[in-house]
Amino acid sequence: MDQEILDMAVILTGAAEDRQMLLTALCTAARQRWQARLREGVTVEDCGQAFVCAVAFSAAADFLTGEGGSAAASSFSAGEISVSTSSAADRSACAQALQDTAEELMAPYAQSGSFSFRSVRG
Repeated sequence: MDQEILDMAVILTGAAEDRQMLLTALCTAARQRWQARLREGVTVEDCGQAFVCAVAFSAAADFLTGEGGSAAASSFSAGEISVSTSSAADRSACAQALQDTAEELMAPYAQSGSFSFRSVRG
C-alpha cells in the first residue's frame, strides 16, 4: 500500500527523483494523520481505495505547499529556450483542491479535522 500511495503522489506532484525522499516522508506523515482520524471501529481496510487516494492527495498537497516558495521567478527566457513554473498562488490553489478532495473521500470514514467549542448551559 505504501508504494501505491507514493506512486500516486509522484504522479500528482511530478516530483523529480531527487525530491522523492521528501515526498516519501510526507506520505508517511499523511498516512499517520489519516489513521489517527479514523472513526472508532473503522479500519484502513474498511476505507479501501479512498484511504490510498486521500493519503496521496494530502501528501501531494503538503509537497506543493512546501515547494510553493522555492521558485524565484515564474518564467524566464534565454534565447530560444523558455522556462516557466507555476506561481505560488497556483500551487496553493492546487494544494487546497487536493486537500479538499482528500477530506471528501474520507468523510464517511474519518472524524472531522475541525475543532470547535460548544457551550453547555449549567
